Amino acid sequence: MLHKILFLMLSMVLAGSPVTGQEWARKMFKVKSHDFGDVARGAKTQFEFPLSNIYLEDVHITSVRTSCGCTTPTIKKADLKTYEKGAIVATFNTHSFQGRRSATLTVTFDRPFHGQVQLSVKGNIRNDVVLNPRSINFGSVDEGASSESRAAISFSGRSDLRILQVKSTNPHLSGEAVPRSTGYGRVAYDLVVHLDENAPAGYINDHLILVTNDYRGSQIPVTVEGNVLPGISVSPSSLFLGVVEPGKKVTKRVVVRGKKPFRILSITSDDATFEFNATDNAPPRPVHVIPVTFVAGEGTGKVSKKIRIQTDLGEKMPELEAYAVVSGQ
Repeated sequence: MLHKILFLMLSMVLAGSPVTGQEWARKMFKVKSHDFGDVARGAKTQFEFPLSNIYLEDVHITSVRTSCGCTTPTIKKADLKTYEKGAIVATFNTHSFQGRRSATLTVTFDRPFHGQVQLSVKGNIRNDVVLNPRSINFGSVDEGASSESRAAISFSGRSDLRILQVKSTNPHLSGEAVPRSTGYGRVAYDLVVHLDENAPAGYINDHLILVTNDYRGSQIPVTVEGNVLPGISVSPSSLFLGVVEPGKKVTKRVVVRGKKPFRILSITSDDATFEFNATDNAPPRPVHVIPVTFVAGEGTGKVSKKIRIQTDLGEKMPELEAYAVVSGQ
C-alpha cells in the first residue's frame, strides 16, 4: 500500500510543471549551495553535498556535470536504498585556476523517476597564498594515540602579513602557526597541527581556519584529514535490512574485525525484533561474521535500533545502527 501511495504522489508531482516536477529530487538535499571563501593556491578544497533517500523506492544517480572546469564533481554513492545516505563531492581545482570562480553542478537521477537538481559552489582562489602539502593529513592513527602533522604556508605581496590565530571547531584538533621567514614582500609559516589522544575512531574530514590581518580576506581554511583506527571495527557501520512485510523476516551479516584474535561475549539490542546468532564457544579469531535477523511486527513504518557488541578485548565498541522499514504492501 505504501508503495502505491508513493507512486501516486510522485506521479502527481511529475504531472505538474517542469520546475515542480523536480521537487521530489530536491527534497533529498538539505544543502544546495556552498561558498568556499578565500582558499590558498594548491590547497585541497572539497565540499560534500549530503543527500538522503527519504522514499521507499530505490534512488539511482546517473551522472553529475559541472558548468566550469574550476570544480570537479563526483558521486560518492550512486545507488541509495530507503534511508541510505550519499553525497555529491565538489572539488575546487585550486592548482589550475585562480581568482573568483563559481560553478553549477547538475545532478541527474533516473530512478525512481527522471529528475535533476542543481547545486552551486563559489570561492576565491588566492594566487598570493600557497599551501604545501595540499592538506594536513595524519594518515592512520591508532585510537588512544596522539599525532602531529605539519604544512608550510606562504604569503606574497605583503611583508607585514601575520597569522593571528588558528581556529578549530573540533575539540580534538589544535594548531599553531610558527613564523619561519619574513622579508622581500613574502611571509612564511610552519603550520603545526595536533590531534589529541581522545579523538574518536573514524575518518577525520575537517578544517582549521587561519585568521590573518589581511584586509583582502582575513580567514583561510585548511583541510585536515586522517583516520583514527579502532581496536575493534564493525562493517557496515549502519545496517539496512530492507523493506519487509509484517510477519516476515530477513537476515543480513555484519563483520567484526580486531587487530588481534578475540572472542565475542555478547550481542544485545533494546528490541526483540532483532535476533543474533553468534557461537559462544568459538575460538578467538581476528574476524567474526555475525548473522543479524529482523522479524517484522504487525505495525508499519521505520524500525531503528542500536546493536551493542561486547568482546573479551575490553575495547570500547561502536554501536551499530540497524534499521528496516515494515511495509504492508
